[in-house]
Amino acid sequence: MTLQTWQKYSEWPLVGAAFLFLAAYSILVIVEPPAPYATLLTLVIWSTWAAFGVDYIVKLVLAPHRGRWFIRHPMDLLMVVLPVARPLRLLRPFTLRKVMDRAPGTAIRTRVMAYVIASAVLLIYTVALSVLSFEKGAPNANITTMGDSLWWAMVTITTIGYGDYYPVTVPGRWAAAALMVGGFAVLSMVTAAVSSWLVESVTAATASRTKADQVSGNDELARLTAQVNRLNDQLARSLNETNSDQGDGKPRREPG
Repeated sequence: MTLQTWQKYSEWPLVGAAFLFLAAYSILVIVEPPAPYATLLTLVIWSTWAAFGVDYIVKLVLAPHRGRWFIRHPMDLLMVVLPVARPLRLLRPFTLRKVMDRAPGTAIRTRVMAYVIASAVLLIYTVALSVLSFEKGAPNANITTMGDSLWWAMVTITTIGYGDYYPVTVPGRWAAAALMVGGFAVLSMVTAAVSSWLVESVTAATASRTKADQVSGNDELARLTAQVNRLNDQLARSLNETNSDQGDGKPRREPG
């Protein structure tokens, strides 16, 4: 089996595993169900960890150049090591390269914006969920509900940072750092998409104005050419009439 074949058949099962992890983790952190259900949810979470671990090991074994693959795919390792990164697997079937493939400029920007928005929403929710799991039982914690955590995540990813909510645990602060980095990446993609739209709009407007000027110039040239042609015709008729008068044999009367 080749690496491409494994990736082809494991892509959607891992997406399903990421969805199961996100659902189980959300219920476990937000709802806090009693012991029998909590045990089942924990089993689901560990099963998804095993699935991602097996996927990573198989890919590493099947890779033609294992060292190069290890260096170029840090996100696969993060999905195994960090639970908060596993839901990001939901975006893998819609990578940015596939989103931008074979589409005109406007369609590309629309797809990129949709991809960025989906990435931002997923990042905000997963980090908020992770921070809540770390913070809600910590001493002097001020992020104790999912609403507080979502508010904190939104003001953090947009770099506003009111400071009314903040993590007090070390894992929570590491999650906040990851959210800041992700926020910069998301804002950069949005800025690039908007800049591309502005550049294309200005270019299209300039091209339309240049084309209109060319059309106007061509019309003016055609009008002048027509006038010159009419003058040439009049001059030719005048010359023909003059030659006709001189060649009819009639004597001309001298003045005086």
